[in-house]
Amino acid sequence: MKRQLILENGEIFKGQAIGAAMEQTGEVVFNTSMSGYQEIFTDPSYCGQIVTMTYPLIGNYGINRDDFENVIPNVAGVIVKKPANKPNHFRNEKTLDEWLKQTKVPGLADIDTRRLTRIIRTYGTLKGRICDMEQDVLKVVQELKGIQLPRNQVEAVSTKNQYWHPGRTNDRIVLIDYGAKKGIVKDLLSRGFEVIVVPYDTSAEDILALSPDGVMLSNGPGDPKDIKHVIPHVKTLAENVPVFGICLGHQLLALAFGAATEKMVFGHRGANHPVKDIITGKVAITSQNHSYTVSRESLINTPLEVTHINVNDGSIEGVKHKTLPAFSVQYHPEASPGPEESKYLFDQFQKLVTEKRGIIHA
Repeated sequence: MKRQLILENGEIFKGQAIGAAMEQTGEVVFNTSMSGYQEIFTDPSYCGQIVTMTYPLIGNYGINRDDFENVIPNVAGVIVKKPANKPNHFRNEKTLDEWLKQTKVPGLADIDTRRLTRIIRTYGTLKGRICDMEQDVLKVVQELKGIQLPRNQVEAVSTKNQYWHPGRTNDRIVLIDYGAKKGIVKDLLSRGFEVIVVPYDTSAEDILALSPDGVMLSNGPGDPKDIKHVIPHVKTLAENVPVFGICLGHQLLALAFGAATEKMVFGHRGANHPVKDIITGKVAITSQNHSYTVSRESLINTPLEVTHINVNDGSIEGVKHKTLPAFSVQYHPEASPGPEESKYLFDQFQKLVTEKRGIIHA
């Protein structure tokens, strides 16, 4: 069955329908990862977005029961060049098309994804609609130009209730769920932490009442300024316990101490972004997924200093507080999917936590 993608600038891409037989509108973005599509499509940070994969063959190792970052996918749609209809992997349980149908996510295949990516790189992320061939293109374009995409993504993906993961040590971490990936919880648990996950709008007072030894600010979707009411709570937490922020959590920590954020033209999405650690001089290949960045100029009169920069475009990739045990990175050290050479950041966080509690590890 034929299906099309219509962009707000009037561009049209006609291809084959995959996934759910439904219409969907969202912000069209691209990801350059060659693998890890299951983790990408279930990452809550993609809430409301139509994700285009630049690698031409997607679904070649199928969908399994283990590699989900969230049980429910929050992507608005999926676009691929060629979906693999006969995946080959010992863990495979279903095809990409079968899973998209099951989870009610529409998709589009057999289009020129290179051309679509070049359009996004030129004009920035665009609103788009995956729809059937009978839709009036001019009408859809006018509707896309006039609509305001939802700005409540964090509220939509955050847990509604507090829950607990037991640990092997006495160190207790409160993870604020702005759209947390499973990989973050796994990395915290692997270091023995007890993890309490709380909703995104939990007050600093309620979090401190849980007697945390540290607080993790998770990744999440959208503009950090859409949840500006949480920023004072982030500041209070950082003034009381060690804090580690990832992606959206990084942006919120920067905003909490007087910095500013701005939207990028097309963002960073992929598993091959080189980031330089200014302190050590080492470059790590990182996994990234974000549309917003911390403005370098806005950091000048704040108590924050830059720790990491993007080698490709010089954007800010990490900051730390000059006097408080608080730091953050724009990329994903839990790397789901992606390289694992930045997991040392979890070790740094653990060191801050144990030092705060006066514990010295052998």
